[in-house]
Amino acid sequence: MTKEELIAQLKVIIKPYTTNTEAYDNLTEDTDFINDLSINSANLVDIILDIEETFDIVIDNTDMERMLDVKTSVEIIAAKLAAK
Repeated sequence: MTKEELIAQLKVIIKPYTTNTEAYDNLTEDTDFINDLSINSANLVDIILDIEETFDIVIDNTDMERMLDVKTSVEIIAAKLAAK
């Protein structure tokens, strides 16, 4: 799966949780979930759970704490998929 495909799937997962539609529409690798998309920490946990279910991976607490932006999230998802 390419980085672009991962970002596209991540965008679908994030959509229900963001209130900042302008930032969502302009989402890039550098987009921060909390600061740019106005996603709160409880919803961030929901996003992680959705990512685990969508990609059939397990994200440990260490990786979860790092998943605050699109780029890091894509890197972690790609690494988990490669390790499967």
